[in-house]
Formats: sequence, structure tokens, C-alpha cells
Amino acid sequence: MTEVHDDGSSLILKGEDAIKADYYIGFCLIPDFSSLAFISAIEPLRLANREAGRTIYSWKCYSVDGQPAKSSAGLEFPVSGSISEMPKQSIIFLCGGMDIQTHCTPQIMTAIRKAASYGAGIGAICTATYVLAKAGMLKNQRCTIHWENTSGFKEEFPDLDITTELFEIDNNRFTCAGGTAALDMMLSLISTHTNHELALAVADQLIHHRIRQGTERQRMELRARLGVSHPKLLAAIACMEENLEEPYSCGGLAVEVGLSIRQLERLFQKYMGFSPTRYYLNLRLERARSLLAQTSMPIIEVALACGFVSASHFSKCHREHFGQTPSEERSARR
Repeated sequence: MTEVHDDGSSLILKGEDAIKADYYIGFCLIPDFSSLAFISAIEPLRLANREAGRTIYSWKCYSVDGQPAKSSAGLEFPVSGSISEMPKQSIIFLCGGMDIQTHCTPQIMTAIRKAASYGAGIGAICTATYVLAKAGMLKNQRCTIHWENTSGFKEEFPDLDITTELFEIDNNRFTCAGGTAALDMMLSLISTHTNHELALAVADQLIHHRIRQGTERQRMELRARLGVSHPKLLAAIACMEENLEEPYSCGGLAVEVGLSIRQLERLFQKYMGFSPTRYYLNLRLERARSLLAQTSMPIIEVALACGFVSASHFSKCHREHFGQTPSEERSARR
């Protein structure tokens, strides 16, 4: 018999060896994982049990080596064992965060391939989508990853169906952008596993006023992100962000948004404090910096992916902006 307490936790009675639940979920906490994303995924399960008055979900946490897992915030979480010792689960979620390429080990990939072979659903929270891709688990599946990692992810896995959505549920593959997107993905699963009313009750307990759909955007709208509302300026910046590999000339950008070059320059100087050319260059350099950190792409390929015609020009601009060359930047991160 399993008793559910008021807080949603479960107690095994009469010497039973396992909690009887509808779904058994394993969380593999990869070093430097996002504690916010992990908690956002696990709390809805606890509250679903509490609101339903029974154990719908049972979960355990695992680490790569069976030792307590440390998050990117320096918090340590106890675990039930190593991922290689993990028993059969209904769904396994890999929880990622910082430096995911470094922490993507053969041991993790072997464990999730084994889990998939016996029919477990396989999920990734935040940057752990990278591990699923490396393990070949996302072929012919829609997937998503945190917006900061999207460009590098697309460069490394050009054949995957990568979206910029909050979360993707495609058959038995579950990926989300991390942060509070993990909460919305779990609410969606609760709705599918039980009913929408229970998912709404859980959201209400979490003071989450609206369950977001997976198709909603990850990033804030430009208007909120930049703190400006001029429609022509926003249109120009949106055009820049969408065209970093083959950047517009200042004249071409002005034509695209229906302004003269002089009008465009005045707008950028007034609201952004830069000329349009300088602002565009900064965007391309920031993208390049992300690719240098997140991928093993050769520097010349990074340069071309960010609209630079040569490695030497890229290196010069990078040094002027960041105080070091691309190769120095990459070496410093190792």
C-alpha cells in the first residue's frame, strides 16, 4: 500500500520494495546542470500526486558516477546511483546546463541508448538536447534547445529538425529549452497522462497563470528585450538577427525597412548609441563568440557562419571588440 502525504510525497508501507505508480521517471543530473530547470521539471510531478490524491508519478535522480550531482549554481543534489545502474523507467530525462559538450560522455550515451532499447521515453532538459543528438537519438524527430545554444547546435547537427520552440514532444522524445520551459513541458505531459484539469490545478498551485504551449517563442519580443518601441528600428534589428551569415549592407537594410540610409543611422544613434554598421558587427561577433564556445568548428568556418569574408578580418574585429583573438578566446575556455 502506498500513502500519499499532503505535500505529495510517498511513503512505502508494509515492506513493499517499490512505490506503485503509473509512471516511473529517472532524472540524470549531468554536471553543471541548471537547478532551475530541474526543479521546474520535478515540482509539477510532486503536485500532480498531491492534487490527484494518489501516486501517478514516482521519480529518482541519478548522476554519471553515482556521487551527488552539482548544479551550475554550486548546489549539490543527492542521487540514487549512477546512470549505468538505473533500472527500467517510463521516461528518462537528462538535465543539462553549462559546458554540455565537455560533459557529454560515452557512459551517458550508452545508458540512454540502452533505455531507449527497452522502450523508455527519452527526454532532455535545457542543453541536454545536445547529448541526445550526439547519441543519435533525434533522427527524424523535432527537437529544441536553449536559444543561446541554437546557432551552434544547428551548425553541428544540420540534418536535425531543430526548432526554436519552448518545448517539443515528438513521439517518445521530449526536449525543452530549459528554465521555466521545463515546467510547461511537464504540465503538457500531465495533461496527456491524466487530464487537462489536473494540469491546470498544478499550474495554479505553482502560481503559473497560464500553461504555455510548446509552440510559443523562447525569447522575449524585441520590444521588451531592447526597451525600444520604434517599429522601423525593431524591423531593422530583427532583419539583422535573421541575417548574420549573409549580412545586409547598410543601404540594403535601409531599403528593406523603408528608410533612407541617413534616417536609419539617426535611429540607431538615437536609440542604440551605435551606428547600424557597428551594431550589426557586434551582433555577428556575439554569435561568433557563442560558436567558439559551443562547437569545435574551425575558426574559418565560424568566421564564414557569421558573415566575415576571411579569418584575418574576423580575428582583427574579434580582438578589437573582446580584447583577444578567436584562438585565444577558445584556448582560454579549455
